[in-house]
Amino acid sequence: MNEKKPTRDVYEAVADPTRRKLLQLLADVEESPLNELTIHFEIGRTAVSKHLAILKEAGLVTSRKVGRETRFKLNASPLKEIQDWVAFYNKFWRARLSRLNQLLEEEEE
Repeated sequence: MNEKKPTRDVYEAVADPTRRKLLQLLADVEESPLNELTIHFEIGRTAVSKHLAILKEAGLVTSRKVGRETRFKLNASPLKEIQDWVAFYNKFWRARLSRLNQLLEEEEE
């Protein structure tokens, strides 16, 4: 299997609200052509295409040609990196809040 290594950081790719919306739209369907994605935005087809290119560079989107049309599909596996990063801080804050709660309870006694 010849997989390309992503050339763009996944955090950078999801930093933009338009790209996050594209990911959300692609999560709801098997795959979608550019023209069907474009109707959800107030920006042009070229701008949507550029956002998709960034998502593709991060490995979050794959594409395939069907005739003259390019269809895009979500590849959510790179999002695991973000999930793991958020999980670390979730654990961090749960521990801190638990300790604060414990201190407050001790103070009430």
